[in-house]
Amino acid sequence: MTTLALRGLTVYPEMMVHFDVGREASIKALEKAMSSNEPIFLVAQKDIRVEAPDQNQLFSMGTVSVVRQILRLPGKSIRVMVEGKYRARLHALIQTDPYLAAEIEPVEIPQSYEGKTNSLRAEAAIRQAYELFDRYSDLTPKNTSADMLLNIMSSEDAGYIADFIAQNVSMRVADKQSILEEIRPVQRLTKMNRLLHREVEILEMEQGIQRRVQENMTQNQKDAFLREQVRVIQEELGEDGDSEIAAYRRQIAEAKLPEEVEAKLLKEVTHLEKQPFGSAEASVLRNYLEVCLELPWTKTSKERVNVQAARKILDADHFGLEEVKERILEFLAVKQLAPDLKGQILCLVGPPGVGKTSIGMSVARALNRKLARISLGGVHDEADIRGHRKTYVGAMPGRIINALRQAGTRNPLLLLDEIDKLGSDMRGDPAAALLEVLDTEQNNAFRDHFVELPFDLSDVLFITTANTTSTIPKPLLDRMEVIELPSYTDEEKLQIARNHLLPKQLKRHGLKKSQLKLTDDAIRELIVAYTRESGVRILERELGALCRKAAMKIVSDGVKSVSVTGDTLEQYLGPRKYYPEKNGMENQVGLVNGLAWTSVGGTLLEAEVNVVEGSGKIELTGNLGNVMKESAKAAFSYIRSRAVQLGVDPGFYKEKDLHIHFPEGAVPKDGPSAGVTICTAMVSALTGIPVRGDVAMTGEITLRGRVLPIGGLREKSMAALRNGIHTVIIPKDNEADLERIDQTVRGALRFIPVSHVDQVLANALEHPPLAQPNETGELSAGVRSADTHAPLHQV
Repeated sequence: MTTLALRGLTVYPEMMVHFDVGREASIKALEKAMSSNEPIFLVAQKDIRVEAPDQNQLFSMGTVSVVRQILRLPGKSIRVMVEGKYRARLHALIQTDPYLAAEIEPVEIPQSYEGKTNSLRAEAAIRQAYELFDRYSDLTPKNTSADMLLNIMSSEDAGYIADFIAQNVSMRVADKQSILEEIRPVQRLTKMNRLLHREVEILEMEQGIQRRVQENMTQNQKDAFLREQVRVIQEELGEDGDSEIAAYRRQIAEAKLPEEVEAKLLKEVTHLEKQPFGSAEASVLRNYLEVCLELPWTKTSKERVNVQAARKILDADHFGLEEVKERILEFLAVKQLAPDLKGQILCLVGPPGVGKTSIGMSVARALNRKLARISLGGVHDEADIRGHRKTYVGAMPGRIINALRQAGTRNPLLLLDEIDKLGSDMRGDPAAALLEVLDTEQNNAFRDHFVELPFDLSDVLFITTANTTSTIPKPLLDRMEVIELPSYTDEEKLQIARNHLLPKQLKRHGLKKSQLKLTDDAIRELIVAYTRESGVRILERELGALCRKAAMKIVSDGVKSVSVTGDTLEQYLGPRKYYPEKNGMENQVGLVNGLAWTSVGGTLLEAEVNVVEGSGKIELTGNLGNVMKESAKAAFSYIRSRAVQLGVDPGFYKEKDLHIHFPEGAVPKDGPSAGVTICTAMVSALTGIPVRGDVAMTGEITLRGRVLPIGGLREKSMAALRNGIHTVIIPKDNEADLERIDQTVRGALRFIPVSHVDQVLANALEHPPLAQPNETGELSAGVRSADTHAPLHQV
């Protein structure tokens, strides 16, 4: 009989089955059976991978069937519908080409078994089959229908029920074949019940796994269903197959972390492993682990400890600033002798534009350290420094830890910019949070609130910058070594512009060196007439404006190069902005040149005093601070106590009103160093003696006329030189500061150290005050010039 080998399929008697056929021999067998209207023997093969099975590859029991329909599909395959008729046993395979043909023997059910189908045992097996198939239908609603269940319930034939269930239930081929080979109906149904019970248990376990997955999932994690299903199955099998958890553990092992850090991170990984997929806490733990693993716990960069190489780099990047360079080189020299020296904390203090930030960058390059810059201007939350607790929404580490992540090493150079501009509010004081960071005795175990693990900052080199130390809290200032960056002299600005700023601007504007030529006179005129600053930022902008003018002239006029001199500078930049030269200033009554220090350097501060008839009131104007007002009152009291000796009417405080004014009234002014200036202006106004216009002064005054020291002498002396002053009166106690003043300034100015106001008046007024009659009618001795003139320092 024509034979068809089935792969993964078993056909039972009285069952209608359709399946696809693709092998050429099978198609020919079906065509032969269809054309001759003969039945065909359908038998399953043992190994579905065998393409051309022989008799040993076929089961011994099959089903004789009738081909009801053949439908050709696209390609070479066909779909066939067959109806099983009866069981048959394979005796021999008599043909293999072009299709299989076999010698078979029909299998008849003995009469003795047919009678047993109505026994109590058969009834019990049938009822059990009803119950099991009903449970199977509930578990697989897509694979079963109500018609199938109705078909089983309407039959009382144990053999038919077993065959029907076997045909419609998904089972292994060997199990299906065992049902086909069982001739006895009741035993066949009993065996089918055992197999169906096993299949129901498997389905119930699958549904239990899926139910657990569904409980662990939220609405927005449905796309991860398959991944969660695999994870739950692996849990059931006791396997650790989570690649993410394994990757974290591998990274921790490879990082060679400190013992405490490694233990903490492994604990967090274990905690993450127990979290449901997609939970909020799992996201927090992942973020925490990623931050901690990115930190350079043990990674360091090789430091360049070479004083000569560092000197070359510092000299190439900056002109002047010898004190700062010398301090950096000293640090390197000590580092060369003592490699275990911990990081230092340097504070660069100076006016804007003098190169504090760029010095920090040059130091990092000289030391071959990674650089990370932290801008502290306007920071007013402690969490910005120490970070937020990771339990908060959007928590992140502080700026110190982020800077270390950015640098990638545990020994970088951290540049803390604008440390004097830290603020504080109800969220804490960031300056207080920096106390631990900037203390070499404590920062070896710095704990960020987010990381919650000790990080060693002792190898970090901290460089901070500030415009003034007055706003830095004292405990924080005490932890830093302050290095003052003074204002640049005009000669230093000339060299900086020539060697650094001009080449930089030429490159930025696409100009060659030969296309724009600036003479030294032009640069000096640019410094004096178009800038008024301690640094060189405005100077760089003006050079950029010159480059733009030159580029426009080259492009539009077709010239090959532009040459700028001091005389032609106004053609490019317009009229002069400043007229600092005041040589030939007239001597005036009640007008004195004072000197003041500001955050942008020194400046000339004029004091004016007017005397009018009145009742002894003092009017102070010019946006003055409390300290400056107190200096004016101290000077007034001193003049009252020495009125006779100073040639002032002793009753002036009853009959005269004094108005003291400092021009540029919109600019706030404060500080004690204007005391001698105010006193001199008041004496001049009260006595009518003019004050020398080429003299400037600075110093604090006391009630007894003593002159106390002041700060910022370098900047004040440079301001005097810029404004054409020839003589500067300074406190005696500041005489030692003259050694730190630029040589150009010292050579151009005459400094007079004084310790008493009488010495100030003797050198600032055109002539000494006239003595007034005393109570006996005699003239007082007045002030002798030999006693009041302090030694002159012409440097």
